[in-house]
Order: sequence, then structure tokens, then C-alpha cells
Amino acid sequence: MNFKMVLLLAFVSLSFGVHKNLNKKIDKEIKAAFNVEAYSYNTISISSEITNKLPSTFNNNNFLEIKTDANRLGYAYMGKAPSKTDEFDYLVLLDENLIILKTKVLAYREDYGGEIGSKRWLKQFIGKSQNDNLRYGDNIVAISGATISVRSMTNAINNLLKSIKLLHIKEIL
Repeated sequence: MNFKMVLLLAFVSLSFGVHKNLNKKIDKEIKAAFNVEAYSYNTISISSEITNKLPSTFNNNNFLEIKTDANRLGYAYMGKAPSKTDEFDYLVLLDENLIILKTKVLAYREDYGGEIGSKRWLKQFIGKSQNDNLRYGDNIVAISGATISVRSMTNAINNLLKSIKLLHIKEIL
């Protein structure tokens, strides 16, 4: 691993306040989704005046522009969503056209409902964009025993897509 990648992982762990194992997962998912071995990123700063009007939470370190050299590959968003008694961490990777490439549950902290982390269930978000409206039980499949988490993940992705649409309208993205 080169110095730049070590520095990137150190920065990500300090910035996001996520556990070292989550950084490895994030790095692995970015490399796989964008089919690259090395990448860099820029944090996307959004003024509090705008973030206060968005349904998703944006801070100075949870929304990144992913790049190789000078070419933009896409974006990464890290968020938290409520489960029955705790929260889970998730990652959403978007291509340069703001279309979802991949979603990943990074850390699930409940005894039940962990099925939302399955690739099979998460793949239904791939290809969704700011123009889509996700509905639990309609175009998002329910999971028996994970109702709260499924609804929460569906709401989180819907909120992210609505936020991206507003950021796009305001020409921030």
C-alpha cells in the first residue's frame, strides 16, 4: 500500500470517526465499485444554510468526490440510520451522473434484521437516481423480521436521493 493510500485511510478514520475495520470496508467498496486500485477524494463542503434544508445529514466529512488523477469517478456518502434500538452505518456509492452504483451496510448493531446487509436485498437500490421515489412494500422488497431496518434504509436512501436532487438544482453537484 503506498503512502498516499495510508494517508487517505488515516484521514478517513479520523474524519468519519469510524472504526478501522469500517475504513477497510469503505476502501474495498470504492475500489470494487469504481474498478480502481488507487483513488483520491475531496470532501464536498456544503454550507449550513443549505444543509439545514436537506433531508439527509451532510457534514464536512461524509460526502466525498472520488477521483483518479483529475477524473471524477463519482461520489461516496456515509450515513447512519436508526434500527430498533440502535443505529447502523451505511455507504452509498454514486457514479458521476449521481446514479447509485452500490449500497453497503457497514455496521449493523442489532441481533435481528441484519438481512438488510445482504447483497441480494441491497442490489435493488442500484440504478436509482434523484428522480426515483422508493416505497417500502412496493418497489422496495420487505424482509420478515427486519421491518424497522428496511423502512429505515429505504427512508435514508430516499432522503439522500431528494438531497442530491436539491444539491443538483442549486448547482452544487
